[in-house]
Amino acid sequence: MKLSCLTLLLFCLGVGLPATGHPMSHLIFSVTEDIPMGWEKEVLRKNYYINMGANHGIKKGSQLTVFRMVSKRNPYDNKKRVNYKVPIGTLEVIHTEKTSAIGSTKQLFDSVKDPVFEINNFMVGDYVEVKIN
Repeated sequence: MKLSCLTLLLFCLGVGLPATGHPMSHLIFSVTEDIPMGWEKEVLRKNYYINMGANHGIKKGSQLTVFRMVSKRNPYDNKKRVNYKVPIGTLEVIHTEKTSAIGSTKQLFDSVKDPVFEINNFMVGDYVEVKIN
C-alpha cells in the first residue's frame, strides 16, 4: 500500500504527532506584542505562548531554550536534505497554567558567531526545551 506525502502528513496531524516524528514536541504556538506608539523611551513587550506548563514542571522564572529547525538541500550529495536543530535564544516563563505557559525574551543568540536567520527573533513554530545549566 503506497502512501503519499500528503496522506502521511495528514495522518501524523490526525493522531496528534508532529510531522517531525517526535511523539511530543513543545513549541511556541502564538505571539502577542504591544503596538508601537512612537513615544520616547517606549518599552515594547512581547509574549510567547508555549504548549508546556506546570504539568511539565514549568513554573514562573523557569528558563526555556528555543530552537529552530532548519532544513537545507545539499546539491552535491544527491540533493539530500540536511536538518539542523539550531538554538536561537532563551525565554523566561512569566506565567504558567497546567498545560501551557507564557514567556518573554531572556536572550537572543545574535552575535557574529551565531547562525543567521531570515527572522532574527522567536516565532510561531520554534521548539522549546527546559534550559539546564
